[in-house]
Amino acid sequence: MNLSDDGKRIGLIAGDGRFPIIFAENVRRLGYTVSAIAHVGTTLPELESHVEHIHWLKIGQFSKALAALKHDGVRQAVMLGGIKKTNVFSALRPDLRALAIFSRLKHWKDDAILRAVAGELEREGIVIRESTFGLQGILAEEGFLTSKKPGKKEEEDIQFGWETLETLGSLDIGQCVVVKNQVIVSVEAVEGTDETITRGGRLAGKGGVVVKRTKPHQDLRFDLPAIGPQTIQTMAAVQASVLAIEAGRTVILDRDDVFFRANEAGISIVGRTT
Repeated sequence: MNLSDDGKRIGLIAGDGRFPIIFAENVRRLGYTVSAIAHVGTTLPELESHVEHIHWLKIGQFSKALAALKHDGVRQAVMLGGIKKTNVFSALRPDLRALAIFSRLKHWKDDAILRAVAGELEREGIVIRESTFGLQGILAEEGFLTSKKPGKKEEEDIQFGWETLETLGSLDIGQCVVVKNQVIVSVEAVEGTDETITRGGRLAGKGGVVVKRTKPHQDLRFDLPAIGPQTIQTMAAVQASVLAIEAGRTVILDRDDVFFRANEAGISIVGRTT
């Protein structure tokens, strides 16, 4: 699709956190008009001041979301920000269209759900773009990203966690582990990265290594890993020492603040590809 065909208009299906806000800021600077679908109780209210149009819906109101995007003339969209499964359990309000989509699923895995939703939108003429779209300059680079570098034992923990996540990711379990002395101390499930770090850090004691990467065969249209100042604050609180992330596939939110906090706390941040 030629991006100029739709007058540089893009839809944003927004989950939680600052990721949707940063995306909206970036693409507006590139000349795009943003129409957002925001989820009550999940999406940050501040998003409203960063987009041209916003529609507040409950999780699962697929028909209303589709109608809103079409009303705004959206022909391409991105899906950014997480929706915790704990929120899905408590706040899901599926309409008939959503129930029909869910009924075709064999498993309630994250990727399966998102692919099904994306497929339904694309059948209605709305192309779902990769979540790296419009994010030039905020994806993690390869190499040592902070002044402190990991030690030999920490490098071994990074490698151990990296290989473990390849297996866990293939089972759609999570994108983050905490490692200490080549022991997996905590694994991300439905609770999210910050709680995984907190639990793992308390169990590991000082010097836990946090590893975060995409799943094998990751669909880059959604669920791209992201870190931000809160990630570093959480690590500092439990005295974790290293954060290893996937270069080119991890978003660094508020990157200047992230690197400042990491350097202040003596935390190493490493971007790697293999």
